[in-house]
Amino acid sequence: MSYEIPYKIYLEEKEMPDSWYNVRADMKNKPAPILNPATLKPITVEELTPIFCEELAKQELDDTTPYIKIPQEIRDFYRMYRPAPLVRAYCLEKKLGTPAHIYYKFEGNNTSGSHKLNSAIAQAYYAKKQGLKGVTTETGAGQWGTALSMACSYFDLDCQVYMVKVSYEQKPFRREVMRTYGAQVTPSPSMTTEIGKKINAEFPGTTGSLGCAISEAVEAATKQEGYRYVLGSVLSQVLLHQSIIGLETKAALDKYGIKADTIIGCAGGGSNLGGLISPFAGEILRGEADYDIIAVEPASCPSLTRGRYAYDFCDTGKVCPLAKMYTLGSGFIPSANHAGGLRYHGMSSIVSQLYDDGILTARTAEQTEVFKAAQEFARVEGILPAPESSHAIKVAIDEALKCKETGEAKNIVFGLTGTGYFDMVAYGKFNDGEMSDYIPTDEELEASFAKLPKVD
Repeated sequence: MSYEIPYKIYLEEKEMPDSWYNVRADMKNKPAPILNPATLKPITVEELTPIFCEELAKQELDDTTPYIKIPQEIRDFYRMYRPAPLVRAYCLEKKLGTPAHIYYKFEGNNTSGSHKLNSAIAQAYYAKKQGLKGVTTETGAGQWGTALSMACSYFDLDCQVYMVKVSYEQKPFRREVMRTYGAQVTPSPSMTTEIGKKINAEFPGTTGSLGCAISEAVEAATKQEGYRYVLGSVLSQVLLHQSIIGLETKAALDKYGIKADTIIGCAGGGSNLGGLISPFAGEILRGEADYDIIAVEPASCPSLTRGRYAYDFCDTGKVCPLAKMYTLGSGFIPSANHAGGLRYHGMSSIVSQLYDDGILTARTAEQTEVFKAAQEFARVEGILPAPESSHAIKVAIDEALKCKETGEAKNIVFGLTGTGYFDMVAYGKFNDGEMSDYIPTDEELEASFAKLPKVD
């Protein structure tokens, strides 16, 4: 087989971005401001600082600065695993018999196994710089909790993780990696917080959700002196840090004169998708280029495709600020889907606004079809993908097969956000034919929508 370009495109260390890109600066329609739940007025930095680190609070509300310098200490840490490779999926192309060129940005070549480390190290850095004792957080599939545990260990910070109960049970090895890095891991909803007790009383036997875990982590942070809450997705500050994914992807493509046609990312809270697409969306917003951007979410938790664009609480316990986003309602408890990182009721306000403005489209994928795509990818590309990333793989394959029908040689780029080596319980269920699909009914969603907060 003769390769037109290297199998993997590596940027040199000096080509790694020195700034994060803030796509909000180029958005004519800015994301709606997040609101103080007590006053329903746009929240201020001063109101956010009891929950978030001060610098992160400033980044959260900054929608005008296009580029924000990456501190040298963070860049030094990034050098352990960045720049990350952009890989041409030659073997998958051959297996599909497609004229399309398929590329994936691989974010799994670090100890945490996912893209989450890009923001975890930034948030841990700002916490350490502020002189804090530690941080609290939630985690779904465990990738964010693992990344934050590693980052906190690096900066000698205490790390308390509330892990969605179903993932805590399904992914014991991911849990143990967090504990190995020194984190305290608690299944959520727990009986250690007032909000956890309330949720357990209201939903007996619940398997939990990211919204539940967020509520518990926020409560834990606000009740301990010297602690702040950090989040692995949804927030604008997280998408800012994750923009390094898209910046490197675009730089690698530009290095070989490749123009992407279709860009695909899985969508849960928006961190991976937003990070991958930000510089490409910026080009669309500035009128410099055009791309087909596709967000892929689980059919069991379809916030973009079936949600309402409205103000909603970011957490089930209703203690966090309100954000205008595509949401299924903060009280919606998704089914026990194996793609735990995508089981969030809402979507990043940035991604939501871009979707509402038509900059990107969205699709859903059912769990069994996603694992079929993951298996096909693993057999020819040699990487066992995370269930979350496999949503993007599923649609990348669909798009490549369309090219086979039309004869178009499109350049398809997707984000491979992490590896699935801690997801063997899920793969076991799939291989044994015990995996099922669940799609919420319209009646279930309407009942959840009826409880959305009334915000003028």
